Amino acid sequence: MQTKMDTQVPQVDEALSDVMMRIVSELYDVAYLIERIEPMLNEVQGEAKSADSVKVLQGIDLAVQKTRGLAEFIDTVTGSIPQAWLVDITTAVNLVKLADMQRSLGKGLPRHGHSQPLTEDAGDFEFF
Repeated sequence: MQTKMDTQVPQVDEALSDVMMRIVSELYDVAYLIERIEPMLNEVQGEAKSADSVKVLQGIDLAVQKTRGLAEFIDTVTGSIPQAWLVDITTAVNLVKLADMQRSLGKGLPRHGHSQPLTEDAGDFEFF
């Protein structure tokens, strides 16, 4: 996991709808990453599932559904935002702690695909 690396995003006004679509992309990424956890937990627990573990799995499923729901909501609302509405996201992007997310939110072009593809390493790993 990479943390903020003091990369400054130049101050540029850009279309609010473009910024919102990058947020939608990040939300879909979050849902995808959370969803990948569920099968691993099922394997670890095997058939000996307690009521608490079932609640945790249901919570994971709910988190995925809510994240996707937020992404779809923002995506739909964004369709009605005029391209002429401009925002400066410099301060907001500089407050994001993860460098990869900071880069994807700060770029002027929408990103396609996941921020952590299955075929690539995730980057630095930190034990807590």
